[in-house]
Amino acid sequence: MQTHSCVAAKGGLRLDRYIACEAGLLSRSQIKARSLKALVNGIPQKISHIVKKGDLLDLSWDDAPPLDLIPQDIPLRVLYEDDRVIVVDKAQGMVVHPGAGNREGTLANALLFRALRRGASAPGPAARPCIVHRLDKDTSGVLIACWDEAALECLAAQFRARTVRKTYAALVAGTPGDASGVIDARIARDKRSRTRFMVSTAPEKGRAALTRYRVARSWGTHSLLLLRPRTGRTHQLRVHLLSIGHPIIGDPIYRGPGPSFPNATLMLHALRLGITLPGADAQSVFRAPLPARFRAYWINA
Repeated sequence: MQTHSCVAAKGGLRLDRYIACEAGLLSRSQIKARSLKALVNGIPQKISHIVKKGDLLDLSWDDAPPLDLIPQDIPLRVLYEDDRVIVVDKAQGMVVHPGAGNREGTLANALLFRALRRGASAPGPAARPCIVHRLDKDTSGVLIACWDEAALECLAAQFRARTVRKTYAALVAGTPGDASGVIDARIARDKRSRTRFMVSTAPEKGRAALTRYRVARSWGTHSLLLLRPRTGRTHQLRVHLLSIGHPIIGDPIYRGPGPSFPNATLMLHALRLGITLPGADAQSVFRAPLPARFRAYWINA
C-alpha cells in the first residue's frame, strides 16, 4: 500500500484528473486498477469529486503487481539519463515489450536490469521501468522511458495531448510528386489479417491519422523522407506511405523488398523526439543519428 498527502494547488478538476494531470501520481487507468481511496478534508470521496483549491487530500492505493519479467544485462545506446527518465537509441530488431514468443531480449528486460543496478538511487518502489511509447521491432531510433509512475504520467500526458514533436526518417521506393505534403487518412485493422492495418475510406471505420512528409533527398528509384506524424497509430507511417504508392523499403508486412532492394530490412528510423522532461519548463530534443543501413543506400546511389 502506498500513501500520499497534499494540499490541492488548483481547483475545478475531478479528483482522478487532479491526481493524474496535476499531482502526476498515477494515470487515470492506474487509479482504477490500483483501487485508489481518497479522503478530501478527512471525508471519503469518489474519484468524480470536484477538487477545490486548498483541499487536503489523503490518498492511498495498492502497490503495483510484481513484474513477470527477467532482468537481462543487454547493452543499450543511451542518449540521455537522469533520476527520472532514460532516452535510448533502440536498435533495429529489438522488441520493446515482452509478448508471446518474446519473453526475453526485449528493451523492457534491459531496462529492468538497469533499474535494479541503480538500486536506491532509483525513485519509486522496486524501481520499475516505465516505457512511455513504442517503436516497432524493426524500427530503430529514439525512445524514452522513465523510472517512476509520476514521470510516466507526465510524459504520457504529452503524447495524449499530441504536444510531443516526433520526426522519423524513411527510405521509400520512388519519389513523391510533391516535395512535401500531408497524408490524412483513417487507419483500420485489415479484416484479412489481424497483424496488418490498412487505410479506411469509410468515415465511420478506423481511427483518424495524419502524417506530414518532406522529401529530403531523391535518387529517382528511391528517396529519403522526413516524416512528422501528428497521431501515433499502429503501423501509421508504413500504412500511409504504402497508400500513396511509396512503401518503405524493406518492409516485410506492407510490401516486401523489391528486386532493386533484395537484402533490405525496414528502412524506418525515429530520428528526433522533442518532449518536456518532468520538472522542466521547455522541451528537450533528443536525436539518434541515421544508422549505417541508411547510409549505404546513398553512398552507392
